[in-house]
Amino acid sequence: MTGGTTMHTPLQEFSQTEQQRTLKRVTFSSFLGNFIEWFDYASYSYLATVIAVAFFPDVDKAVATMYAFAVFALAFLVRPIGAVFWGNMGDKKGRKWALSISILVMSGATFIIGCLPVYALAGMAAPVLLLLCRIVQSFSASGEYAGAATFIAEYAPRQHRGFYCSMVPASTAGGLLVGSLFATAMFAVWGASSDFVVTVGWRIPFWLAGPLGLITHYIRTHLEDSPVYEAMQRQISQQGDEGMQRPIRTLLSRYPRKVLICFGACMLNAVGFYMVLTYIPNYLEVTLSFDPAMASTITTIVLVVYIGLIFVSGRVSDRVGRRRMLIIACVGFVAFTVPAFHLLGTCQFGVVLVTELVMCMILTVNDGTLSSYLTETFPTAVRYSGFAFSFNLANALFGGSASYISFWLINATGDAIAPAYYMIAIGLIALVAMIASHEHTGKDLNDVK
Repeated sequence: MTGGTTMHTPLQEFSQTEQQRTLKRVTFSSFLGNFIEWFDYASYSYLATVIAVAFFPDVDKAVATMYAFAVFALAFLVRPIGAVFWGNMGDKKGRKWALSISILVMSGATFIIGCLPVYALAGMAAPVLLLLCRIVQSFSASGEYAGAATFIAEYAPRQHRGFYCSMVPASTAGGLLVGSLFATAMFAVWGASSDFVVTVGWRIPFWLAGPLGLITHYIRTHLEDSPVYEAMQRQISQQGDEGMQRPIRTLLSRYPRKVLICFGACMLNAVGFYMVLTYIPNYLEVTLSFDPAMASTITTIVLVVYIGLIFVSGRVSDRVGRRRMLIIACVGFVAFTVPAFHLLGTCQFGVVLVTELVMCMILTVNDGTLSSYLTETFPTAVRYSGFAFSFNLANALFGGSASYISFWLINATGDAIAPAYYMIAIGLIALVAMIASHEHTGKDLNDVK
């Protein structure tokens, strides 16, 4: 920045002890909020076959499951709109404001999903209400991941930014893990098609969002925005830089190349994440007729390993660089996805487990690196907007639709490994984007232009 205003880093603003305490609070609040969001998303995904029975009972199981994922995918279309809104608010009114409000809207919509009438009681109104709630949920959630990562990155020491930012995907995996454990336990005790599960059991995780959202809101309202963001606001006030008051316009007019590259990087993350952690468990059950309890058990094991590997990837990226890590992930998905689907087709517990673990490892190389990469790519004035827009546009077009497209490809081609070719195409596009990108690892966020 120019004009004589000194931009301070977090280490300059606080004493070391005070900064450590603040960083822990910021990290915990970001972890918790993102955890709640993804616990609810996981519950929908892992209970998709049950929700399909409740809301689409008049078609066969495979088609009903595809309809349930269609609702999941359609809601993602509002994510770019939410990204524009929350990105603008996060850059104009502050990271804390955006995060504290978005968690209320998201958790409220999630709680209402747990209260919806099923098809037997409300007819077609039931799936319509489900879609409307998912749209509100998706709109509010579009600011959560980007905001949490931005908040952490602007507090974290630059030499450890990758490790601290990996808390965000770790919280995502944590939410998925708890959702998986919930589904596994419920299926093991009552069975996937029992009256309790179909009528009440699937609602419980959605009801939990209410009180958990209120707790997270309270924590976030008692935090301060980062010194990096506060210093930028002081400069805007002193210099009257009107361009910084219109984050999305500034983002698209000044940084279109960065947005395009980040969109390409996020495509692989979007498809890879939903393919590995939410689609494959349903693919095993619906397409390969794999035992639901065994599929949930494998998913649980994979998620435990995933959380540990996420932190490893974040720390390694601090040493070898984000760009190199993301390129490795692209090559990994391109090379291994087709063999992986052939191995899944054996339906042998051990083979399926090892295959999913390898896919998980490749995903964590991407997922544990992406959040820090995106925060280091955009300057402070548009960091939240740039992250939210590129990340959510990719998820809207490719992430939320990954499960639906995968089921559709199988139905259309009759080829059980058709989704693997889709994954490879996405990996190649992301590889081109990363080759065209630049390395910003460890750069002072004040110096990002």
